[in-house]
Amino acid sequence: MRVVLDPLALHGAFIREIEAISEQNLLACNQCGRCSAGCPLVEEMDLLPNQIIRPAQLGLDTVVDSTSPWLCAACLMCEARCPKGVDLPRIMDALRQIALRRGESRVVAGDVDPALLAGAPQMAIVGALRRGEK
Repeated sequence: MRVVLDPLALHGAFIREIEAISEQNLLACNQCGRCSAGCPLVEEMDLLPNQIIRPAQLGLDTVVDSTSPWLCAACLMCEARCPKGVDLPRIMDALRQIALRRGESRVVAGDVDPALLAGAPQMAIVGALRRGEK
């Protein structure tokens, strides 16, 4: 896949929106990959956590279409491992919020498996639904 970078996009509205919502500096990430190495859900994600950050750093809003932000458990393992102190769960939450503002959602209450509802911690279910319900 070939990507043409626009210098204006590097300081564009998409980056400013993520940074305003998450209160994180996207450019602080140096792509070391420690977040991806420690993520317990990485096998389920279509893009690794550091692969989410890089397109966002370049102003490519296609990263909003990824399922990875919706799978993030916000366990803070990535933040604990990050040598630059980037709070990746806040960035993932910002990407979810941007998707919801665009009318996109990956989690719908009626689609949750009843067996999961019976066995999962209540806060996990409430948190997931709060992220995705329209």
